[in-house]
Amino acid sequence: DKVLPELIEPYELRAAKLREFLEDVKPSLCYDIVPLADPFGPSVTDPDLQCLVVSEETRRGGEAVNRKRLENGLPELALHEIQLMKDPDHSQNEEEKISSSSLRQRLLGTLLQPPRQDPALPSRPYVIGLTGGTGSGKTSIAKLLGHLGAFVIDADKLGHAVYAPGGPAYERVVAAFGAEILNKDGTINRKVLGAKVFGNQERLKSLTDIVWPEIAQMAKERVREADAQGKAVCVLDAAVLLE
Repeated sequence: DKVLPELIEPYELRAAKLREFLEDVKPSLCYDIVPLADPFGPSVTDPDLQCLVVSEETRRGGEAVNRKRLENGLPELALHEIQLMKDPDHSQNEEEKISSSSLRQRLLGTLLQPPRQDPALPSRPYVIGLTGGTGSGKTSIAKLLGHLGAFVIDADKLGHAVYAPGGPAYERVVAAFGAEILNKDGTINRKVLGAKVFGNQERLKSLTDIVWPEIAQMAKERVREADAQGKAVCVLDAAVLLE
């Protein structure tokens, strides 16, 4: 349940950085750094411990440790409370204390690894796939990236264009699913078509086999259009991007 757990560094790296920091502060001490698999760790089982350092917000946790130690027949630990350092540069939406959660939020937008070089892909424009379910925020992110100068391709709009009379999939969809899917004006009734394929994997595959390649082709044409406009970044907003 941590904020942005994908950006948390591996344990081995975190432990190495912690040891480097501690030994820099006081090299004369011996440090035993252990991973915690539960909220208590060795604090409730190690008879050699004497003191537990807590903050104002973790004091209740320290008191819980002492209760557990008494249950295990161990003496209570002295609780030494320290004040947390405040972050002078924290924003309105960040915690006042120095917080790893805030630091990870500030990393948003940075690359986790260098872009993969693929000679089969053109270097420009750089195409970003934006996907997710309904309500996941794709539209908001697409608008934000568009305001920043990206060329945005809305796959849903391409889908509507594919089904439109004269569109690349119109004739084949009507031939495959019958004239009963048409409105009086000749447009395809998406609700009627949806009812025909809903829950029927074979019919759904027949439809996607017709429609998805055409949408992909239209998307490629839009990418070329972005390149012609000199756009460096192109964002493809598609709910079923991976499929």
